[in-house]
Amino acid sequence: MAKQLEVTDHRRDSAGMIYVYPVVSRRAGGVSIGINLNPNNACNWRCIYCQVPDLKRGSAPPIDMAQIERELRGFVETLLHGDFMRLHVPEGARQIVDVAFSGNGEPTSAREFPQAIELVGRVLRETGLDRTVKIRLITNGSLLGRRVVQEGLRRLGELGGEAWFKVDAGTTEGYRRINNVELSPESVARNLRRCAKLCSTWVQTCIFALDGVNPTEEAVSAYLDVLIEAGIEHLAGVHLYGLARPSMQPEAGRLSSLPDDELEAIASRLREQGLTVQVSP
Repeated sequence: MAKQLEVTDHRRDSAGMIYVYPVVSRRAGGVSIGINLNPNNACNWRCIYCQVPDLKRGSAPPIDMAQIERELRGFVETLLHGDFMRLHVPEGARQIVDVAFSGNGEPTSAREFPQAIELVGRVLRETGLDRTVKIRLITNGSLLGRRVVQEGLRRLGELGGEAWFKVDAGTTEGYRRINNVELSPESVARNLRRCAKLCSTWVQTCIFALDGVNPTEEAVSAYLDVLIEAGIEHLAGVHLYGLARPSMQPEAGRLSSLPDDELEAIASRLREQGLTVQVSP
């Protein structure tokens, strides 16, 4: 790696490994050690703002747990005792803030998901990072009905970790337009409620204009209804974020960022309902 990491560059191969990659996370506020359980670029959704190139429909492939452990232990050692931070991370962001299951698809589609959560917890404990480094799961939440996914989330909660659960709309048409999936608002609320009962859960929502049209009042109201049905009192909060990185999907040219004040106006609407909201334009 010859250049510094930037918040706009979340390439999964930036450190030359299969499963582990570093990014500077604007939302987490430092170096995030990414775990990519979808090196085959396969996801069960196709969000129109997704930055993954050559994205395809599908699930995670079989995971080599021994390889993940080697990569994770080796990279943690490099971050703690090497010069990676000085050479590649901007000043002010030179701290490990989390290990995040994100990557190039839906991480909970991996059969080994619970074992991967357990592995990360063990490595953090054995390296003394468990008190300062959080485990995070970035998920679309669509597989919460599976027992193996619930098992992994329960363990995530026991380890003090948290889930960032994607909710980008509040109507079936909205999910179809933004995420290219057929979902009902009721099913999204149900899965979000399940997730929040198993571990600390933030809603993450990408806000943007499509074909020059901002989210309508009706769209924001429908979205808020989903959070209310899930149980606002059970949610840690909401991450509202804009288009930090370019989409690699065919719709890329149709997307544009909202002005900061319009993001803040939506955030204020959510705060009126008692939600904690963090905004990342």
